[in-house]
Amino acid sequence: MKLLIKATYCCVILMLVISCNIDDGVEGAPLPNFDVLGLWDLVAVNVNPPQDINMDGTASTNLMDELECISGSLLIDSNLVWTYEQSIISVSTITGDLFSADCNGTITGTGNWFSDETGITFTGNDEVLTELRISGDQLINEVGEDLPGIQSFVYGLRQF
Repeated sequence: MKLLIKATYCCVILMLVISCNIDDGVEGAPLPNFDVLGLWDLVAVNVNPPQDINMDGTASTNLMDELECISGSLLIDSNLVWTYEQSIISVSTITGDLFSADCNGTITGTGNWFSDETGITFTGNDEVLTELRISGDQLINEVGEDLPGIQSFVYGLRQF
């Protein structure tokens, strides 16, 4: 009798494992692009026009060259879940094409993701991330605003 119960239990577990699939039984449902899995670090916060916020004599379009306080990371895992943490950047107009910028805390988010060959769509915290474009070995959040706005946030895959 114990052998029958164990065999039944094993069959049930086996059926659950075999029947669980990422497309949940929807025929022809596209599979996600798992090439985006990993831990992505913020490598650029692009602005226009270039600024010399740290007053070193060299203006840059990448605020990360100008402010040491900027950081960010995005974890995209195989369970179709993403987790995000990034510095909040405050930009203020000084005069003309001159701006000041500083870090003002962090923003976090989590949710689900789906990706094809060209981009990743995020659900969960809509105010944090909605979509990133895949460009080679980078993920790009195209905001497209001139200062005091941000042109883009760029993430690179962390190498271990």
